[in-house]
Amino acid sequence: MNDVTDTPQIGPSDLIEPLRRAIGERYLSYALSTIMDRALPDARDGLKPVHRRILYAMRELRLTSTGGFRKSAKISGDVMGNYHPHGDVAIYEAMARLAQDFNVRYPLVDGQGNFGNIDGDNPAASRYTEARLTAAAEALMEGLAENVVDFRPNYDGTLEEPVVMPAAFPNLLANGSTGIAVGMATNIPPHNLDELVSACLHLIKTPNARDETLIDHIPGPDFPTGGVIVEPRENILAAYRTGRGSFRLRAKWQIEDLGRGQWQIVVTEIPYQVQKSKLIEKIAEIIQLKKIPILADVRDESADDIRLVLEPRSRTVDPEMLMGMLYRNCDLETRFSLNMNVLIDGRTPKVCSLKEVLRAFLDHRREVLIRRSRHRMDKIDHRLEVLEGFIIAFLNLDRVIDIIRYDEDPKAALMREDWGRAQVRATSEKDYVSPAPGDGELSEVQAEAILNMRLRSLRKLEEIELTRERDALMAERAVLEDLLENEHVQWDHIAGQLKEVRTQFGKKTPLGARRSQFAEAGTVEEVPLEAMIEREPITVVCSKMGWIRAMKGHSDPKTDLKFKDGDEGRFLIHAETTDKLLLLGSNGRFYTLPASQLPGGRGMGEPVRLMVDLPNEAGIVDLFIHRPGTRLLVASNAGDGFIVPSDDVLAQTRTGKQVLNVRDATVALVCRPVTGDHVACVGENRKVLVFALDELPEMTRGKGVRLQKYKDGGLSDATTLVLADGLTWKDPAGRTRTEPDLTEWLGKRASAGRMAPRGFPQSNRFT
Repeated sequence: MNDVTDTPQIGPSDLIEPLRRAIGERYLSYALSTIMDRALPDARDGLKPVHRRILYAMRELRLTSTGGFRKSAKISGDVMGNYHPHGDVAIYEAMARLAQDFNVRYPLVDGQGNFGNIDGDNPAASRYTEARLTAAAEALMEGLAENVVDFRPNYDGTLEEPVVMPAAFPNLLANGSTGIAVGMATNIPPHNLDELVSACLHLIKTPNARDETLIDHIPGPDFPTGGVIVEPRENILAAYRTGRGSFRLRAKWQIEDLGRGQWQIVVTEIPYQVQKSKLIEKIAEIIQLKKIPILADVRDESADDIRLVLEPRSRTVDPEMLMGMLYRNCDLETRFSLNMNVLIDGRTPKVCSLKEVLRAFLDHRREVLIRRSRHRMDKIDHRLEVLEGFIIAFLNLDRVIDIIRYDEDPKAALMREDWGRAQVRATSEKDYVSPAPGDGELSEVQAEAILNMRLRSLRKLEEIELTRERDALMAERAVLEDLLENEHVQWDHIAGQLKEVRTQFGKKTPLGARRSQFAEAGTVEEVPLEAMIEREPITVVCSKMGWIRAMKGHSDPKTDLKFKDGDEGRFLIHAETTDKLLLLGSNGRFYTLPASQLPGGRGMGEPVRLMVDLPNEAGIVDLFIHRPGTRLLVASNAGDGFIVPSDDVLAQTRTGKQVLNVRDATVALVCRPVTGDHVACVGENRKVLVFALDELPEMTRGKGVRLQKYKDGGLSDATTLVLADGLTWKDPAGRTRTEPDLTEWLGKRASAGRMAPRGFPQSNRFT
């Protein structure tokens, strides 16, 4: 008999929790990696890891701002191989952006070759371009070799890279930053360095400074491409206080007089991050579609600078009105969003205010100053120890020479020898005692230095120089001790460093002068289409197949017009260029066609389906001129309808506006202007019903209500009339017939009606 051991069965439900935990842990690791190591900048130096590694690798290659250039392929290769194990294409793109003066306010890379342009052209391949650091990049890395920041191992542990740069200026705000992480993003505009330094100096003097005071020093962003900031001051203040907001930025333009009353508009600066080529394409499209009829042409006359020429349709055009229309229709006005989401101390993402970002930078500069001072003190202490040994050697030169010549282990002998009590050296403020291990003894460092001393140094003048150097170092050490012990002295020193930066990159330099100006936005009223279009009579012709054209003047309806083979005329409307045409499709959607944008009368015109998104399976129910303030009767072939204000059927886009809801085999059939007090409808069964107009609801969209009851078939036609005038129609011979007494056909809405009057047309239509 076999023993059967019961083993627990593991079902799918037992695996759900471990899988959920594993996925959660891995996604969290990915999210943290994206936030900290890729997308968000550090508040202290304003750099992302890839930018920091590019600058550090270029420093290691000794590509100084006054030195030679190196191939970009070499730089990106070193960055990828030593510090950033990602694609060299991505590294090169990041480096190229640091060299683009239209993207970066204070470029950190000096590029030689094609590094792209404001038109949106990409940089040349890395093998064709060269680069080196700029003075601004060197300022970010000043003191890096003096233990001012922490270093960490690179990705494979063979080298070390800085965790953060010393950053002599607030690069986060000076150059801005953009990034998208997991669940968060950042978008910081560039600012003027001179104004940032001024705000930092004020914050040093007044640590509890209010945001209103800081905005006096930093009135707003300073974009590399200039432009005019038209955001109100209170909105800018709110954005800087909360770390979230936006700035309206417009192009800078001027009127150029051409003589004889002619003029043109010249755009000299375009908004930040707008590609000039795409901007011109958009303006050209506006001209082609006649969205702004008062604009005649656009030309690009740019060379190294921006020069876009806008020609008005006539010299009577108001320039402000023209630019106001362009602001609304293209990127001559943009809105730059502010989302100051940064890493505090390189670890914690936080949406910071302007004051918090400046405070993070200043605290970092204080930490850099303290570490740099301590590093310098360590160097001074080491040098003083060596100098003390040199002085002892000079005071006992014969004995030192004797030990070196005859002793088998001169280093140990020098350290064992009793040279007498070490002297106490005094400065004006503090006393310094030689760091020798004991009175009268030489340390290992001192003995090694004496043994390595050159014979040419054994002269009387050298002893004097050593004494002078020692005194100078002791004085410097006393100053450093005062700095490390006194916080006020530290802030004074930081203020001095910031003033030096302002001297190098401030407003008095070509790079530091403010580029973006401030102005009031003003109010540009909505200009009606009629005000921009020259009013001219036209005749709109639309065929049965949907080909539409506009001929100049009002043509006689009996004029013989040409159409494509198999096509014929359907609509002939006398209109004006300022009119808007309404087209109702059998799908129940209304489409708006500006008369000024219709194709000319030469030829057969164009298909109306190219101008609006009318589906191929949908036909044209009616085409007529929009008359503001009127009402329309709309109905489907199923006999449902309602009244709709004509102003509510105007569509703003080519996709139209759904008004009459239809489905399956039901289609829109009737669209008539409301001109009376009663509604007359006739069905396919030739029964006519007349009922009061107020029985129909007024709606903006819907299926409607039942007009007439049918046992079989549906609605043929419907119209409105004045009951006292009777019902009018045309017989087959074209004569007008009238039925003055409609008592027999009067009834309630949705009733069946009675047979049509004698002589009613076989087409079952009122017109």
